[in-house]
Amino acid sequence: MRTGDARLYKKYATAVDERAPAALRDLLEVTGAQQAIAIEEVEPVESILQRFDSAGMSLGALSPEAHEALAIAMNRLGARSNSGEGGEDPARYGTEKMSKIKQVASGRFGVTPAYLVNAEVLQIKIAQGAKPGEGGQLPGHKVNALIARLRYARPGIGLISPPPHHDIYSIEDLAQLIYDLKEVNPGALVSVKLVAHAGVGTIAAGVAKAGADLITISGHDGGTGASPLTSIRYAGVPWELGLAETQQTLVRNGLRERVIVQTDGGLKTGLDIIKAALLGADSYGFGTAPLVALGCKYLRICHLNSCATGERPGRAGRTVFPFRCRGCTRAARRTRRAQSRRTGRAQRVSQAAPGRDGQAEPDRFIRSARA
Repeated sequence: MRTGDARLYKKYATAVDERAPAALRDLLEVTGAQQAIAIEEVEPVESILQRFDSAGMSLGALSPEAHEALAIAMNRLGARSNSGEGGEDPARYGTEKMSKIKQVASGRFGVTPAYLVNAEVLQIKIAQGAKPGEGGQLPGHKVNALIARLRYARPGIGLISPPPHHDIYSIEDLAQLIYDLKEVNPGALVSVKLVAHAGVGTIAAGVAKAGADLITISGHDGGTGASPLTSIRYAGVPWELGLAETQQTLVRNGLRERVIVQTDGGLKTGLDIIKAALLGADSYGFGTAPLVALGCKYLRICHLNSCATGERPGRAGRTVFPFRCRGCTRAARRTRRAQSRRTGRAQRVSQAAPGRDGQAEPDRFIRSARA
């Protein structure tokens, strides 16, 4: 994706589409139409791109450089980027760095009238597939001065959005929040993000009746490393199940035409999008793929603030090199090489230093290496 070489993408897509079954959609086979459709009848690329969104990843989970890069890319494509629940720098409003989707979670971090009016879509985060039933959390060591300012918090203090049942107790509560958001920004669509789970169709029907314009069904696959390991490995279900149930329930209750249905959670290729469309999706969200395109190595260590390619915010006093910039990447490599040389010299000195018995002292070597 970073090279723009169509042959490499074709090789990647073939590897994903022809892999041994690893997800429910891998068991579905798309059959070709008996009669070809004229190209003039196919939706144009510009219209298709309007159906694409980047998934909600907050400034805090991502560095400002990565967060802005996603917004710029999606805006230039004619798609939409999602701010996540961490607010957005007002300096980005009205520029190509602005996220068109603004997320509102139970913690209301960074939510102001200015934040809400500078949006095309206002997304209420009820749940997310990577950690269903849990609220968002940003560890205190990641809350630097910038993030604290945008979230109206204090540096070094952990920030938690409680699970949504502390904020919304019923569909009536949700309907009130949807009404309030539309009063602030009448021109924006109001989206509600749900998680794929048994019974999500019933919830989606209630959300549609509450006045939502868009419903997102999020699957368990994907998610940043900021999600707890137990959630990433053991919680949630595939979006295919939640999407199919939502589609069937909305159709059965005569509600399907009221809302746009979106899905996200590990969409990787065009074939995934086709299968999602056949199951009922109108719109599609991408999180992992855009990050990988930017340079993410998918190490799932976002919570440690030690990203190998610099997409996460740095600790105080530590320079973070944005992975989207080749010059900075080269500078990062030079810095790491210099640090490695200094560490190597310290280790050699430690190994050569005699201990009390005249032999090299291994404890000193270990201390030097840790330092």
